[in-house]
Amino acid sequence: MVRQSIRSRVSFINREESWLKFNWRVLEEAQDLRNPLLERVKFLAITASNLDEFFEVRVGGLLQQLEDGHNKTTLDGLTMAEERDLLNLQTHEFVDQQYACWNERLRPELAEQGIRVLGIGELDDEALAFVDDYCDRELDPLLTPVTVDPAHPFPRVINKALCVGLLLRRRRRSSLTYTGVVTVPRALPRLVRLPSQGTIDFIFLADLVVHHAAKMYHGYDIVSSAAFRVTRNSNLYLQEEESRNLLESVRAELHNRRKGDAVRMEIESQADPEIIERLRTVFELDPWQVFPVNGPVNLSRLFNVYDQADRTELKFRAFAPRELRLTAKSHDLFEELRRHDVLLHHPYDSYDAVVSFIQSAVEDERVLSIKQTLYRTSEHSLIVPSLIAAAAHKEVTAVVELKARFDEASNIRWARDLEDAGVQVFHGLVGLKTHCKLSLLVRHDADGVTRQYAHLGTGNYNTTTARIYTDLSLLTADPEITRAVHDVFSFLTAYAEHPSYGPLLVSPLDLAEKCLRLIEREADHARLGRPARIIAKVNSLLDRDIIQALYRASQAGVEIDLLVRGICALRPGVRGVSDRIRVRSIVGRFLEHSRILYFENGDEPEVYLGSADWMPRNLHERVEVLFPLKNPLLRDRVVHEILAAYLADNVKARFLQKDGRYLRPWQSPRGRSKRPPRGAAAFNAQEFLLGLAEGKETPDSIPAPTPRRAARSLIGRE
Repeated sequence: MVRQSIRSRVSFINREESWLKFNWRVLEEAQDLRNPLLERVKFLAITASNLDEFFEVRVGGLLQQLEDGHNKTTLDGLTMAEERDLLNLQTHEFVDQQYACWNERLRPELAEQGIRVLGIGELDDEALAFVDDYCDRELDPLLTPVTVDPAHPFPRVINKALCVGLLLRRRRRSSLTYTGVVTVPRALPRLVRLPSQGTIDFIFLADLVVHHAAKMYHGYDIVSSAAFRVTRNSNLYLQEEESRNLLESVRAELHNRRKGDAVRMEIESQADPEIIERLRTVFELDPWQVFPVNGPVNLSRLFNVYDQADRTELKFRAFAPRELRLTAKSHDLFEELRRHDVLLHHPYDSYDAVVSFIQSAVEDERVLSIKQTLYRTSEHSLIVPSLIAAAAHKEVTAVVELKARFDEASNIRWARDLEDAGVQVFHGLVGLKTHCKLSLLVRHDADGVTRQYAHLGTGNYNTTTARIYTDLSLLTADPEITRAVHDVFSFLTAYAEHPSYGPLLVSPLDLAEKCLRLIEREADHARLGRPARIIAKVNSLLDRDIIQALYRASQAGVEIDLLVRGICALRPGVRGVSDRIRVRSIVGRFLEHSRILYFENGDEPEVYLGSADWMPRNLHERVEVLFPLKNPLLRDRVVHEILAAYLADNVKARFLQKDGRYLRPWQSPRGRSKRPPRGAAAFNAQEFLLGLAEGKETPDSIPAPTPRRAARSLIGRE
């Protein structure tokens, strides 16, 4: 057991530690002076939002298993108890650095730019008068002060609700102290804009609650007060096999999420130790689960600063995505697709073409039916209303994933609206999430032929995230692909398994097995001296079998470049194991979300796009689809334009070291900055792709990868 544990730690990086390293990279963007100031504030808010979900899901699940008596060994050889202790150290260190970034960097720099986040003690008379009026008029009617005593039990604090805890003493008849609790109302903005001239001033709503507390607690002296916030286990524990109605089961479990076991408490660091101990006891937390913070509780509230500060010069420059233009010979999108496939790279290419494709089910009389998967969609979706309108006179089928984490409630609402409109709504398969991104139209064309047209994507049908996530869309009328998409829908609605879904790779049926075969085929090419290379762009890499197959391919001589935004359990650069594997993570203006697999295949390259990461859940617990790019021109675009740009990035890319650290391309293994290679210029892949969409760049301007150990670049430069 000891030898196996040591071997695992050498071969694999801990999942949770790897995720925290990703959040560190986001925090680096908040610290990076090359980013506009308000964007840096936004990056800091993103780290806080990310950490919330990490505690709600990953830490919550880990503590639940330990409470249930499990102490399994993780992929890297740690026991779950050891992993908990690791998270204790690393999450506290991370939170300390978040607040150092806010207090020492961002808040002072904002003040220099005339954007001030003030405390009560920093307000002038005019601002104080405004605050008093605001508290009496807007805030007080929404507040419910509670004093905890035998007649008034501690209130139920829901997940992530911001509260104020107080130590109270009755003025007349007691030396005892009581606990007071006030929930900060969610109906009001977390940051209140103050009247000011020449500056943009804010104050946190929680500070106003503290300021107003004396008026609520008549007859008490307020000994001490502090804002706090509790994060709860937000995993849904569904028994799908025993459920008679999945929609109702999910809806019922959502209520339990708000009341799950507490897993973390954030509280202002100046809080009286007695308040901290009383709250810790109430929420049944171990000391390590208490996070005293030197600043505002819940830094994700800083999104409000970004949204409300109208200072465009302190934000990323605006851009207009490239619109799809039809060739002169085509009268509409369907005629264009009969001529050739269309590939879109969002957000550089507008998402309007995808929306128009789906809306054609309403507007085009020749469209007879539409089938659609929905995993996450925006609150003001353009897709769902189109499906509802189409159902009035066409066959419409929607597969709505009710278990899309943190989108369950909105998906339940959309599912009911769709059903009420006459759409055939399915909730996927028992025990599996539907994560594939598919849309299929059946159209009776003007030549008398009935054809199928499909959209296959790497991202969700969400017009909001399509502006900030990088994703790829394929629009096609290829009979082989559209027939396979039709078969996938049959699998989703009837659990009807076909012998083959080729040319698609579909999980949990054959996607994992075929990915392993593709990796092994590359290793065979290398052993025979043929051209062999793998480039994989995924959000996460965690699957043991995939990682071990990549290790074998590296040992066989395959050059492997991995673009992994988040979790990566593979350990690159280990002599005799992963010498030929390089792992990059790019964190920048847009969230890297596209999944791309490139196999050189002995000089007959293949490219696959899709919805699946290389994680056990994607390969075995979800319905996912990878699809090939059959058109050589589209394949070349992905290889020579998109992947080449990412491999050349030396601004936003970090390289994973074998010890688990991530370093910039020009940092030494000790973390010290080195001089860039002679003649090398800064190259930001996302900025380049923006310029390309705007006509300011060409693929020929992509430089070769800067790290010396990088393999020959895809565009033939050394």
